[in-house]
Amino acid sequence: MNPSGAGLPGSKRILVFLSGFLAWMGAGMQISLFPLISRTALLDLFSSIADKDLKEKQVAMWFSWYVCAFLFGAALGGWVFGALGDRLGRKRALGWSVMVYSLGTGVLWWLSDPIWIAVARFIACLGVGGAWPNAVALVSEALPNVSKPWLAGWLGAAANFGFVLLGLIAWKFPVTPDSWRWILLVAASPALLGVFILALAPESPAWLACRGEKGKGSGQQVSVWRQPLLTCTLLGIALGAVPTVGTAVSASWLIPWADQAAEKKGLSEKKAPDPSVKAWTQVTRSTGAIAGSLLGGWIASLIGRRLTYFLISLISLAISESIFLFLEPSHPWFGTFVFLMGLAGVTYFGWLPLYLPELFPTAARALGIGVSFNFGRIAAGFFALGSMALVAWFGGNYARIGQVTSLVFALGMLIILFAPDTSKTRELT
Repeated sequence: MNPSGAGLPGSKRILVFLSGFLAWMGAGMQISLFPLISRTALLDLFSSIADKDLKEKQVAMWFSWYVCAFLFGAALGGWVFGALGDRLGRKRALGWSVMVYSLGTGVLWWLSDPIWIAVARFIACLGVGGAWPNAVALVSEALPNVSKPWLAGWLGAAANFGFVLLGLIAWKFPVTPDSWRWILLVAASPALLGVFILALAPESPAWLACRGEKGKGSGQQVSVWRQPLLTCTLLGIALGAVPTVGTAVSASWLIPWADQAAEKKGLSEKKAPDPSVKAWTQVTRSTGAIAGSLLGGWIASLIGRRLTYFLISLISLAISESIFLFLEPSHPWFGTFVFLMGLAGVTYFGWLPLYLPELFPTAARALGIGVSFNFGRIAAGFFALGSMALVAWFGGNYARIGQVTSLVFALGMLIILFAPDTSKTRELT
């Protein structure tokens, strides 16, 4: 029996949903920030390097380091804040996650050393990793009578609304090597949301009931690292790793690739490069991602969790390789395929909020979701480290790097064959 959120009045249910949605939307702004500004900011920081090829290699290398800082920071944050969500409550852990990612990004305003920028990025991404499990756990537990595919779709889409918002801002007000720090303040603005969640958001009734059953303040917690949950945890990590690598390590190269192409076009035409190209690439991909996220839960409920994941992996592999093998940013079909890449590749993130909560009981749900989703980032982090070798090997050729990293989607087609089918799960327990 689920100690559900049926007792919450309608206004508090709305607050719960908005808290989870906006928290993950703000996290989406953090996730998309560095693909959007890294190349521009690094060109400013490395302006003293005269050799253009050497400068481009340095930019690509540090971009890989920043991807690693994001992935490893989010992985640790998912573990830490997931555990805090199970011990101290979903809303507290969610509110502090938002504060950490906002303030960690705000600190970047004062930094100019690439190393310290990586450190601040790591700290900010602790909050990004913590926002996901607590947003999913809070919303899924407090709104148990609302369609699970509907909730999963909107939570999965939330980050992409953040991607689109930041992309549109950068499109309207271009980010250039002479003017890029201002957007850090935009990305830090969700700190106000963190204060709101801590002060006003309701707590999960399911978590409160679970705590009461254990004895108030007992601190007892079901381990996700021992059976019977260990198998679910390991599968969850593997299933979360594939889309994380696909989006953070493979698809993220689209934006600096588009920026690089715009710069080359500007040089060939003897005019200033168009700084809005990278922003529009992000908007195009993220618009497709919103649609994909909304569809993920619905498709899984119609044809089954396992088949949906397999098809997402297959289609994402085909689209990604088509882009990196056959297209370039100046090609007339590039924008269409970028949209399709977002549509297919991010459908995973409408699937995960539906599937992962079904694997874990209330006592271990936030930690289980956090570890499953964010520990996949550790694998993605090692992929990102490997991409540094690809940067050197391919001489900063973003298309060749994307061709190799996109192969991760084939691995997803294999992993899902070993996952349990939770399609018959009726309620969270």
